[in-house]
Amino acid sequence: MLDSYGRVLRRPGAFAFSSAALVARLPISMVGLGIVLLVEDRTGSYGLAGTVSAVFVLAEAAFAVLHGRWVDHFGQSRVLPIAISLFGAGLALMMLAVEQGWPGAWTYVFAALAGASLPQVGASVRTRWSHLLDDSREKQTAFALEAVLDEVVFVVGPVLVTLLATSWHPVAGLTFALVTGVTGTFAFALQRRTEPPAGRTSPSRARAPMPWRLVLTLALVCLTLGALFGAAEVTTVAFAEEQGRRWVAGWLLAAWSFGSLVAGLVTGAIAWRSGPEARLRWGSAAMALAMVPLPFIGSVPVMAVVLLVGGLSIAPTLIGTMTMVEQGVPSSRLTEGMAILHTGLVAGVAPGATVAGFVVDHGGASAAYVVALAGGVLAALVAQTARPARR
Repeated sequence: MLDSYGRVLRRPGAFAFSSAALVARLPISMVGLGIVLLVEDRTGSYGLAGTVSAVFVLAEAAFAVLHGRWVDHFGQSRVLPIAISLFGAGLALMMLAVEQGWPGAWTYVFAALAGASLPQVGASVRTRWSHLLDDSREKQTAFALEAVLDEVVFVVGPVLVTLLATSWHPVAGLTFALVTGVTGTFAFALQRRTEPPAGRTSPSRARAPMPWRLVLTLALVCLTLGALFGAAEVTTVAFAEEQGRRWVAGWLLAAWSFGSLVAGLVTGAIAWRSGPEARLRWGSAAMALAMVPLPFIGSVPVMAVVLLVGGLSIAPTLIGTMTMVEQGVPSSRLTEGMAILHTGLVAGVAPGATVAGFVVDHGGASAAYVVALAGGVLAALVAQTARPARR
């Protein structure tokens, strides 16, 4: 297993850009939860906290495709530093607005600015791998590696932001996310040797066609999975507080991500006989099934075990979606194609978190887990219609 990953990481520059991208992606697992912890601490309302978090992720979703298109056209080294600088400014101003008690509109404006400017590092690093590698099995291994690193982010990030916010200061976790995001993104963008060439095209030359049937179907799968993730995150924070152990929320979410990490490692090391569409279909069905027992659990240790097992289906599902996009989307529009999937994912997080926050305020955490279950069932149904396309 380690040899499979070692082969791709030994490519010139691969370890350096993948490591930088790992640090740059920490905000994606910290900011949403950090906003919930900060706003709820200052206002006492999970509904309001979920709404502010939803504004952040909706703004990210609205601009993710444009980010992907700009990166493909102008190049990673030009677009990413500008985007991350705006993200840092927006997040810092949002924290200041909450802490100083500014009118609520400013909190929403700055949350939207931070979300709209969050750079698409995850899509960019996968595009860089696709440019660097020629062998399809090595590409699958590289995508699995990045899925594993995504899960490392989601194991470490929620724990860090929860510990910093609850044991030190409510803004400490978001500040850490800001610093790591800016530092990691600049380190990634400055590595020009492995950067894919900017896909500049003349006005007389049409862009390569996008296989919209494939991309939009996968984006809809990601939308429903995003609703599952957003609902589960907010509800797990509320569950921990109901148990009188608010600090354990990050550890519960980390257990969920750790299960995905283990499954991702195995996925990347296996030579699969079935195509990625099979992993997408079975994985999405397993994710829905894993949500079924959550509304009936009243123990923190039991919840941790169930989330750990449920997480085993996440990485194989997401690796399947990314592999289908890599195989079907023209290389000159690959970052854009992956950004569309990311848009679907984060666009689903917003309503999932908002609806779950509303249900928590009115019915408690157990009832709110049903929102996550509904997202999983819809994802499993849509995934059955996905058909691969070859570029």
